[in-house]
Amino acid sequence: MKRFLSAVSVTCLLASMSLAQEAADSVAPEEGSALGMSVPASLQEALASKTQGEPTKAKDWMVAAAHPLAVEAGSAVLRDGGTAADAMVAVQAVLGLVEPQSSGLGGGAFLVWYDAKSGEVTTLDGRETAPLAATPRLFLGRDGEPLKFFEAVVGGRSVGVPGTPMLMQEAHRKWGRSQWPSLFLPAIRHAEIGFPVSPRMAASVARDAERLASHPVTAGYFLPGGTPLAEGEILFNMDYAKSLRLMAAQGAAPFYTGEIAADIVDAVQDANNPGVLTGVDLALYQVKERPAVCMDYRAHDVCGMGPPSSGGLTVGQILGLIQPYDIAELGPDSADAWRLIGDASRLAFADRGRYMADSDYVPVPSVGLLATDYLAGRAKLLDGIAALETVEPGAPEFDHALHYADGESFAQPSTSHISIVDSYGNALSMTTTIENGFGSRVMTNGFLLNNELTDFSFRSHRDGVPVANRVEPGKRPRSSMAPTIVLKDGKPSLVVGSPGGSRIIGYVAKTIIAHVDWGMDVQQAIDLPHLVNRFGTYDIEAESAAMEFGEPLTGMGYKVNARDLNSGLHAISVGRRLQGGADNRREGLAYGE
Repeated sequence: MKRFLSAVSVTCLLASMSLAQEAADSVAPEEGSALGMSVPASLQEALASKTQGEPTKAKDWMVAAAHPLAVEAGSAVLRDGGTAADAMVAVQAVLGLVEPQSSGLGGGAFLVWYDAKSGEVTTLDGRETAPLAATPRLFLGRDGEPLKFFEAVVGGRSVGVPGTPMLMQEAHRKWGRSQWPSLFLPAIRHAEIGFPVSPRMAASVARDAERLASHPVTAGYFLPGGTPLAEGEILFNMDYAKSLRLMAAQGAAPFYTGEIAADIVDAVQDANNPGVLTGVDLALYQVKERPAVCMDYRAHDVCGMGPPSSGGLTVGQILGLIQPYDIAELGPDSADAWRLIGDASRLAFADRGRYMADSDYVPVPSVGLLATDYLAGRAKLLDGIAALETVEPGAPEFDHALHYADGESFAQPSTSHISIVDSYGNALSMTTTIENGFGSRVMTNGFLLNNELTDFSFRSHRDGVPVANRVEPGKRPRSSMAPTIVLKDGKPSLVVGSPGGSRIIGYVAKTIIAHVDWGMDVQQAIDLPHLVNRFGTYDIEAESAAMEFGEPLTGMGYKVNARDLNSGLHAISVGRRLQGGADNRREGLAYGE
């Protein structure tokens, strides 16, 4: 581990990538950032721990999220006896204001919940849905070929029915203790008195200025007078405060059947590149409680989100494929360990591309994909000493037969993650998003609308064979979000998740391996440099110790690509004490008492 954690620079090969890799890499990752902003006095110790590479420690409760002001809001709720669900509402309300490029009321989320009273793990699906008028040709041009990514994204065409407001309400209804209106007060205050624009937000606005200018309301907020918001500028959002006041008084209803719903429809239909979303679509939306997907790994149960997310299944497959190998003995300094992890990920991603989608619309072989015999057979492919020359989907057992073609979609990195453990022993892991940075770039009522429909495959079929993740009316697009709770002896031992598009899966798997197999604390596991392989090319984190692996991985037959890998991991380990970690690649913090 000592050698791995020392930075050594080597020359890495840049090579051509597969079509899927090129598509995902065609959009730059979301901005990384140091804090570079004023941090509340109560969080200064947490900031010091993070910058020193040490976990934050606490006894009773902890919250880890992407912005200090959001962490402060969640902490106040937990300090006053609120649950993890209560704190999440307060955190998300603030994040939608101070980190609007990543998540908000116009987006969706997946939530994994451990209930201390029952000992059960369950999930809430707040994923966006396609309008009833959507067709499989939604993202095809007149020539029948897929639109270019931003041709599809910018405007109303890409907007799905938001799920986040209803998910916040449903989580509070099921597991909350605090008074609902009180949870919005911090966000309302920051919206009305102003908050400083963070370095990451400012950099994101500057980079996306041309597309933000495509919608007048959006341009007026992010580009006042035609100039991108500057770091440290005090920003107000009275429209957002008004929306939160309505939500505090009436719950999520205004977003689905009330005045905000009507404004959402108008914004989508009147935008450049208009969409087909209607009031009926909003009125029909439901948050769905679904069983967690769990994988047995090294005497732990790794539980995550099932379809329409691919996160839980794909993370589970990666761990299941490396389970026969002594990753702990190899250690993080071993190129062979990363060969095993990288090719396990490639095998899992092949299955992901073929089989995973919204299980309400297509049969997904969830049981077969995680079956011990199936993974053991696939794991034998890893027995060699070199990179797999080719990777194909396997043939997991279905409860009935259906043939799928591989899809073509673009999972993007602009997302956020919240991890919370409360004083009652409940644990929450929630990944929240509006998809691409700034979503559709369409803004209404103080928040941005998602572009989540571009998570569907742009192609509906290949050679006459349907794609599982094709667009269909009311369907939820496949996601890579992987909120995860790891259990040991039936109780939480690790609460973790990250933004990062389809690389989320690799970030989360790496962090679990680092913590469980390599004995790293949560901050060390988060800070461990990234090496991610999805489709054949090995992405290694530029200007990090991961660069040391460029030459050995190339020697094993991999194409290697050094690039920024701006995860936003937030994790809490649960033992005698709580230990929290927040990603040094972004602005988040972990704090507890």
